[in-house]
Amino acid sequence: MHFLMTALGSYGDVHPIAGLGGALRRRGHQVSIVANPHFQSVVESVGAEHIALGTLEDYDLFAELPDIWHPVRGPMLVMRVAVVELLRELHATLESNLRQGETVLVAHPLDLASRLLQEQYEIPLASLFLAPLAFRSVHDTPKLDKFLTADWVPKWLKRFQYWSVDRFVIDRVISPELNALRDELGMPPVDRILHEWYYSPQLVLGMFPDWFAPTQPDWLPQTHLTDFPLWDQPGDEGLSHEVEEFLRGGEPPIVFTPGSAMAHGQNFFQAAVDACRMLGRRGILLTKYPEQLPRELPSGVRHFSFVPLSQLLPRAAAFVHHGGIGSCSQGLSAGLPQLIMPMAYDQPDNAERLCRLGVAKAIVPKKFRANTVVHALDFLLSDQQTNERVHHWAKQCNGPAALLLCCELLEGLIG
Repeated sequence: MHFLMTALGSYGDVHPIAGLGGALRRRGHQVSIVANPHFQSVVESVGAEHIALGTLEDYDLFAELPDIWHPVRGPMLVMRVAVVELLRELHATLESNLRQGETVLVAHPLDLASRLLQEQYEIPLASLFLAPLAFRSVHDTPKLDKFLTADWVPKWLKRFQYWSVDRFVIDRVISPELNALRDELGMPPVDRILHEWYYSPQLVLGMFPDWFAPTQPDWLPQTHLTDFPLWDQPGDEGLSHEVEEFLRGGEPPIVFTPGSAMAHGQNFFQAAVDACRMLGRRGILLTKYPEQLPRELPSGVRHFSFVPLSQLLPRAAAFVHHGGIGSCSQGLSAGLPQLIMPMAYDQPDNAERLCRLGVAKAIVPKKFRANTVVHALDFLLSDQQTNERVHHWAKQCNGPAALLLCCELLEGLIG
């Protein structure tokens, strides 16, 4: 069987899909993963074929756009650049790599081309989602910027909000290009694209557990939840000598990262360094963009470009991050208290779910300053109930079981 997968976005998107690709390879399947050349080594490390989409410069330029992390302008930018502008290239790339009768498509949330090809050629397709935000519901509604989503909000108003954002925002951005391509292919137009058409009619995979986001009565019936995949390119050689030396040099540090694609985190890192000083704690700052860091770091605070969270976090004291689903799940698996600075996309919803589980606190970006960070961390590190909750939920995480179930469900698409 041939699995043709798309891995669009940052490391938090690519790592779990590569991990799934590696699991499929170990089961004897052929795997091709479409991703930016920035991630070629990640894809090839699991034995999958890397198919390039875009250029290295595209990835770096996109990460450096300041609006990318704005709660409203960011998602609009992603829809235009990562969905609409890449649609034809992605469609052509996937189409040229199809193997009729053998290929199963596995689509990333930013990939509309796979859904188009599924309809065009009647190919098996799985829509893959790493976070609950994409699962619309008028019951336990995901937290969305500018939306009223609380339990007291009437269901009719929630439906109206979804209809409004489809009609006046999403379709206006996506429909012209998508329907122009459909017309060229002799296919009828679609509207309310992200309402139902967007999802595979055969299999929708939620790669998170039901205790993080319980199944809702209005989710599509072809939806299956697994667990967090927890794959982050750990490697066989363990932590680097520099990281290992620092970890052994004192008490467990607090780990800080605003996300692998964040290139505008000066305020985040300044607050992190100041908080470490005020708390008398050691810290690790993770970023591939060191120009964001304060010019001088205290002796107990170190910067590293990349360290696999699955290996680092079990030896940390707390985890401070942006609320991406990969970071959230790694923090849960490691049994750490988490402090979240959610900015956009799925981050506010993920942060709220962690707070419900009793393992985290959240601070909005404009209030993310040293004093508030210190106050929140001081509570998280000393509260007995938080300590009990983080250890409880850590025991529920099972990455290998998640990948196994995903493989079995994907294999079921071809009889």
